[in-house]
Amino acid sequence: MVLTDRQRADLHAGIYEYLRSQNGKYFEEAADALAEADESCVRETPSVPAPGDASVMTTSTKFSRMTTASSALGALPILERKWTAVPRLQRKVLELEKALAANAKLYAGARGNTGVGIVSAGTNIERRMLPRQPQMHTLPGHAGTVTCVAIHPTFTLAVSGSEDGTIKVWDHESGEYVKTLKGHTNTVRSVAFTPTGTHMASASSDLSIKLWDFSTYNCIRTLRGHDHTISAIRFIPTALTGLDDAEKKSGDKTATGIDSGVAGTSFLVSASRDKTIKFWDVETGFVEHTISDNSDWVRCLSVRDSDGQVMAAAGNEQIISIYETNGDRNKIATLVGHEHVIESLAFVSAPTPAEKKEKGVPSKIINDYLASGSRDRSVRLWNISTQECLNVFKYHENWVRSVVIHPSGKYIISAGDDRTIRVMDIKSNRCLRTLEDAHPHFVTSVAMHHTLPIMVSGGVDQNVNCWQLD
Repeated sequence: MVLTDRQRADLHAGIYEYLRSQNGKYFEEAADALAEADESCVRETPSVPAPGDASVMTTSTKFSRMTTASSALGALPILERKWTAVPRLQRKVLELEKALAANAKLYAGARGNTGVGIVSAGTNIERRMLPRQPQMHTLPGHAGTVTCVAIHPTFTLAVSGSEDGTIKVWDHESGEYVKTLKGHTNTVRSVAFTPTGTHMASASSDLSIKLWDFSTYNCIRTLRGHDHTISAIRFIPTALTGLDDAEKKSGDKTATGIDSGVAGTSFLVSASRDKTIKFWDVETGFVEHTISDNSDWVRCLSVRDSDGQVMAAAGNEQIISIYETNGDRNKIATLVGHEHVIESLAFVSAPTPAEKKEKGVPSKIINDYLASGSRDRSVRLWNISTQECLNVFKYHENWVRSVVIHPSGKYIISAGDDRTIRVMDIKSNRCLRTLEDAHPHFVTSVAMHHTLPIMVSGGVDQNVNCWQLD
């Protein structure tokens, strides 16, 4: 291979720099000989002569002082850097190929998944997608208890809210920190994404809800209206209006900067310690409706993702109220059974109306499932159509703080103050798996993606854990 003039000059300069960096008479003579043969290999760096230096230098002295900039700065000679870069890059390529192969297996079949498990590539074996130890990543960074977690609907990103008043964004796949969102002045109690992931909302004990543009991580609007701690927020999913409509409306600015047709939602619902539930118009930022029929703190909310037509709310009253999310938003059912404060509610993790065409719809029976977790240490499974309690799981040894219904509708995943994450098998009505010491302190929250193999948890230990699913 013939070198270009530029490549040849760089090679000579590298060799000269390397020879000058070595100790010994013969290295110095070789460097001088190379400089005599090709003076362009000597690349001068400015130097200040010491007092008393002669103005006339010998050729050898001149060449010895005219080293390259990197050598003058004490850096590794360029020839050595390039020599060691090759095996380093080879190792990096091997690591990336290994990670690519692992991710190909991990996400095999995910594109066509309908929420009932993933079939591993090259086999007929369905992966159950259940968490197992050890965790993939432990993500430190918060300065207070992690109170809530959520997973982006499209990207492999997770967010966490904390008592330190911040929201942190994490890359679930690599376990790397991405961004810290600041703005709240008190504990962040709840975080939620719009169905398409374009925006995020956060609720806090500072009596405010903040809307964030997730492409820029900027807070675009602060909503105020509650008189006490805001405990939970959820977006109510609706069908997309379509790209054509979105493009037509792109010139029409909304008060919040959110286009409901693009975001896949028109309303945000919030629950508060002021005993109310409020529906906020995401385009105007104003309260559109308030439910005031609760007599105590409303701690948790869940909206049925598959159609956005039903919402559940519960808290200190120890009962679960089911509401319609359209029209007059009437209460349509009351579920009674828990004997202490209800901390968490969850419908089955399912695609929203914006995603149904690609990812399928849960069956009618699964669609009516609602899970609840309580301080009475129990997890209950309800059918909201029949208003029956289908199962009671009493395996936790302390308060149950968070529950999720698996996308397959076959399992409930719960976390609690006994420091465990448990997997309950709905069909056999038993605890199928227990992750002991999932966090070294109370486990406060857990979230699971409805199609991708992603699950995260947060705890009083101020960390977020990313779990591998088998």
